[in-house]
Amino acid sequence: MSWELHRVVIVGGGMMGRSLATRVAQEGINVYLKEVSTEAVEVAKAELDRSLEHEIARFGLTNAEKKAILSRITWVTHYDCATDCDLALEAVQEDFGLKRQILRELDRRMPAENPIVITTSTLSITELATQNTHPERFVGMHFLYPVTTTRVVEVVRGQLTTDEVYERAIDFARLLGKVPIKVFEMPGFVTTRTILPLINEAIHIVMEGVAEAAEVDLALKMGFNFNSGPLEWADRTGLDRVLNWMQHLYHESGEPRHRPCPLLKRLVRAGLLGAKTGRGFFEYDENRHRTDRLPDDKPRMA
Repeated sequence: MSWELHRVVIVGGGMMGRSLATRVAQEGINVYLKEVSTEAVEVAKAELDRSLEHEIARFGLTNAEKKAILSRITWVTHYDCATDCDLALEAVQEDFGLKRQILRELDRRMPAENPIVITTSTLSITELATQNTHPERFVGMHFLYPVTTTRVVEVVRGQLTTDEVYERAIDFARLLGKVPIKVFEMPGFVTTRTILPLINEAIHIVMEGVAEAAEVDLALKMGFNFNSGPLEWADRTGLDRVLNWMQHLYHESGEPRHRPCPLLKRLVRAGLLGAKTGRGFFEYDENRHRTDRLPDDKPRMA
């Protein structure tokens, strides 16, 4: 890297925040992981320990590596730690108001030359950056979950992002072992804009009674060598998140292909959000394993 990176602050201890913290800590970098309260910290800590134990069970991690990762992560409930951090990432849900509030807190505390990364799949980097003191140091990065294993990250340049900040984001992506995809700001960028219409069309096929959900996913997995079908991918991502992305893209573009399928809306309204609730298009046990696969639909090693 062309610049030194010693300490990183990540705001948000959810799935994405924990996965980011794990990957950054694996590179020997100290991480402050901020949550909203001590109660939220305890919940997130337990979830992180569980995910690391899962990796150990599947021989993706050793006990020594787990110990090293945890030793580099410091849990906090305040923003003061940002004053001595070289880079910040917000990693909360796609809520514009919440992200803007977090970014203001970081912008007030961090040294002016240090980048602030917005992790988003659909929101405007430029709009989130404005009204901050240093809007030129904001850059977008769209990581695909889980950050520990996925290879690609979209690095999104806003209208005000400087060349130096953008290059630092590219360096950071490469440090994490990612292939950076350079994109300019447009709703959905590359990956989200491409995958959502596929998911939406698969849901329409189920709603219209052309084929059952399991058959749709099996056809696409076997026909196009996908690791998982679009409906299971949506379940594991969270149907509420998928619906939120589709609604945002539809609002921004006005394109009919981004209009969410009514069946997706019905599932979300019923609280059937996918793996995290045990049921979406498919059924899952408490460890998020599918319980209703077809005989030919053998899961691949993750």
